[in-house]
Amino acid sequence: MVHLNGSTLTLMEMKRVIYEGEEIAIDPLSMEKVMKSRLAVEKIVASGETVYGINTGFGKFSDVRIQDKDVDTLQLHLIRSHACGVGEYFPEPVSKAMVVLRLNALIKGYSGVRPCVVERLCDLANEEIIPVIPSQGSLGASGDLAPLSHLALVLVGEGKVHYQGRIVPTKGVYDERGISPLTLKAKEGLALINGTQAMTAMGVINYIEAERLMDQCDWIGAMTFEALEGIIDAFHPAIHEARGYPEQMEVAKRIRKLTSDSKLVTHQGDKRVQDAYSLRCMPQVHGASRQSLAYIKEKLEIEMNAATDNPLILENGKTVVSGGNFHGQPIAIAMDFLKIAVAEMANISERRVERLVNPQLNDLPAFLSPDPGLQSGGMIMQYAAASLVSENKTLAHPASVDSIPSSANQEDHVSMGTIGARHAYQIILNTQTVAAIEMICAMQALEIRGITLASTSAQKLYEKGRTIVSSIEEDRVFSDDIEALSTWLRADQFQWNIHGQFILG
Repeated sequence: MVHLNGSTLTLMEMKRVIYEGEEIAIDPLSMEKVMKSRLAVEKIVASGETVYGINTGFGKFSDVRIQDKDVDTLQLHLIRSHACGVGEYFPEPVSKAMVVLRLNALIKGYSGVRPCVVERLCDLANEEIIPVIPSQGSLGASGDLAPLSHLALVLVGEGKVHYQGRIVPTKGVYDERGISPLTLKAKEGLALINGTQAMTAMGVINYIEAERLMDQCDWIGAMTFEALEGIIDAFHPAIHEARGYPEQMEVAKRIRKLTSDSKLVTHQGDKRVQDAYSLRCMPQVHGASRQSLAYIKEKLEIEMNAATDNPLILENGKTVVSGGNFHGQPIAIAMDFLKIAVAEMANISERRVERLVNPQLNDLPAFLSPDPGLQSGGMIMQYAAASLVSENKTLAHPASVDSIPSSANQEDHVSMGTIGARHAYQIILNTQTVAAIEMICAMQALEIRGITLASTSAQKLYEKGRTIVSSIEEDRVFSDDIEALSTWLRADQFQWNIHGQFILG
C-alpha cells in the first residue's frame, strides 16, 4: 500500500502503483487539510465575496461574477467545455498516473475540494476504473486543461473509462458497480483541471521506460562490442576516472563486467589500434545520456508533490491567491532534455548496427546474409533503424521554446510541456525499436563468430533472444522479428540489479 500525503510520493512508488497494481491510501492528516480548505471555500461562497475560480468565470472571463445559484452549474460547464482533447488516447498507465497525481496534489490542502472528490479519485485508481483521455490538446499552461477535463468527466459519470480490458462509457460502469456520479461544487471543477498532471504523468512513464532502456542499451551495446571484436583497453578504469563523470565510469564498468570472460574482445594492436567511436565512446555517450536522469527525476518528484492549481487557498483558508503554479515550464524543459538524451542512445545504436552489417567495416558476411546477393539479410533493418533515428531528430526539437497566446491573450505564454512529454514517449518507443534491431544483428553476428566464444552475459542474452527471434537462415519478413523483440524490451524483461549484475526476467 502506498500512502499519499501530497508531499513524499516517489517515482519508485509510482512504478509500484502503475506497473505492479499496488493500491493507494490517503493519509488521515492530509484528509484533515482537505476538509479545512473546503471550509474556507464554503465561507467564501456564503460571504458573497468575489474570488476567481469560485464564483467567477475563467480565463478572460475572470471578471464575470457568477450568481450564487449558478456556482455549481459553472463547474459542470467548465468541465464539459474544456474537454476538447483530440487524437489518440494516452496509454492506460499514463491515465492512471494522472489520477494518482491529481489526487496527490489535491490532498495537500490548497485546493478547496470536498473529501468525496479525493476519495473518488482514490477509488478509481484502486478499482482500475481509469479515465480515457485524448493525448492532444493541451498547451501546458493554465494547466493541462483539456486532458484533465476528460479525467474530471469520469467523476461526474460522463466520458469513457478503461475497464476490465475494454473502453466503455463511464455511466455503464457506474451503474454496474452501484457508484453515484458526483455533483461538483464551487471551485472543484477548476481544482480538478488546473494542473500539470498530464505532462507529469507522461513524464513519470517516460522516466521509468528511459531508465530501463538505458540499462538495456548497455547490454546490447556490449553484445555488439563482442561481435565486432572491440578493443577493451578503451574501457580501462583510469581513462574514465581521468574525466570524472560518475555515469561514464559506471557504463565503462558495466561493459568490462559484461565482457569479462569473452574470448572475442581484443586489445590494442591485436587487430587494430583503435575502434570507431560508436564502440570506443559508449561510456562517454551512454553516460552523458544517463546524466539527464538525475535532473529529470528531481524535477518530476518535485512536480509530483506540488500544488499546481489556481487559485490556492493559503494560511488555513485566510488567504486565496491567484498565481501561476499551473505553468508547466519546469517539466517542459525536463522532457526536452529527456528527448535529447534518449535520441542519442538511438543515434549511437544505429551506428553500431551499420558496423554490424556493412562489409566495408567488418569481416563478417555482407549484411549478415546467409547467402549474400541472393539474400539481403539485415540490409533493410539498418534502413529502418536509420529512419527511426531521423524521426527522433525531428521529435527532439524542443517544445519548451514554443508558445502561442490563448484566452484572448490573457494566457500569453504557455509551456507546451505535454507536447514535449508526448514526443519524449515516441522517441523512447523508437529507440526501443532501434535497440531491438541492434540486438537482432548482434545475435546473428555472434552466431557467425561462434557463440561459445562470447561472454557468459552475451550468451545468456543470446539464448533468451533466440526464443523470440530465430537465426537468420533465410530471408523472411523481419518486421515481425523487430516487433516481437521490441515488445519484449518494453516488458521489463532485463535490467541491471542492485548487485551490479544484469538479470533476465
